[in-house]
Amino acid sequence: MFPGVEEYGVEIEVAEREVERLLSVTPADVDAAPELTFARNVFVPLTTACRYTCTYCTYYDVPGEASLLSPEEVRERCRVGADAGCTEALFTFGDKPDDRYTTIHEQLAEWGYDSIVDYHERACEIALEEGLLPHSNPGDLTEAEFRRLREVNASMGVMLETTADVDAHAGSRRKTPGQRLNTIRAAGEARVPFTTGILVGIGEGWRDRAESLLSIRALHERYGHVQEVIVQPVTPNERSDFAGPSTATMRRVTAMARAALPDEVSVQSPPNLAPVGDLLDCGVDDLGGVSPVTDDYINPEYAWPALDELREIAESGAVPLHERLPTHERFLPGRYRRAGFDGHPAPGRWLHGRIPEALADEGVHGDRFRGVARRDGPLPV
Repeated sequence: MFPGVEEYGVEIEVAEREVERLLSVTPADVDAAPELTFARNVFVPLTTACRYTCTYCTYYDVPGEASLLSPEEVRERCRVGADAGCTEALFTFGDKPDDRYTTIHEQLAEWGYDSIVDYHERACEIALEEGLLPHSNPGDLTEAEFRRLREVNASMGVMLETTADVDAHAGSRRKTPGQRLNTIRAAGEARVPFTTGILVGIGEGWRDRAESLLSIRALHERYGHVQEVIVQPVTPNERSDFAGPSTATMRRVTAMARAALPDEVSVQSPPNLAPVGDLLDCGVDDLGGVSPVTDDYINPEYAWPALDELREIAESGAVPLHERLPTHERFLPGRYRRAGFDGHPAPGRWLHGRIPEALADEGVHGDRFRGVARRDGPLPV
């Protein structure tokens, strides 16, 4: 049904009646969320190399110009983040960059690493050593790679973006919907709490948006692993001539997301990119990761709002604001959930490797994790 799904053996059924239902949804058809949540993070852009060349992306650098953070730089960023009260280390890097960038591959080899996945695992260990929980956006991975990296990640993610075949992904180096859907499936098979999302305004149509959301729902219904879906507008930048979608468009597609997804899956709106104040009545209940100490390296022209600004957004919707961990509450063991948790716990075990011991740590970092999880700290910091 979607480009690339047969190549990857992804089986997804999207019913026409469900597409038609979503296409008729308006903001008046959904309820405003009773609260807003966010994660306090430090952004760690492991490398700016990427095998893809999407026309709307300013994150990647061309071969010869791409950078790679050293282990010492990773440690320093994480240390600054932990000192600022962050709980999450957000790792980002381009998809399989060492497949395309000889210099990156050679540098990794010099440091003793076979691949970017190999190095990424060590970077996550450094984050844990410095008192942060890793959340990684590493591009397309196999199930085996997810199983390896889940040992040092509290959660992971990749944007689906769209199930449509759009010119924004054109060229000899292009990602397909089949690749991304396969990655989301692989994360489910590996039982990784997962974040995904759609990108609005890259040439997709309304039917494409509906089908993208329903594809995410279908995979979540199969595995139960999707914790949030980001509804992100494309932003004008030096590489892209895409005009950002209107507020009316964002209101409608956000309402579609809320109507498409199960109640336990959060709808996220990034506060530095979207008009969140105008979207609260459309079902937004999460603001994603926000950093008090680092830029948004994927969208560098759009600064993170300060905590006071997040409070103002919540107050404008007359809802409380709560800090959360990178792993959403329903994936946490019961002893780490707040008193009176009224959600539906995800069945089975979702935390792996070193993550449970990080949460149980008796030092200051474990106290911070548990305080955020139980909502008795550290929001005021």
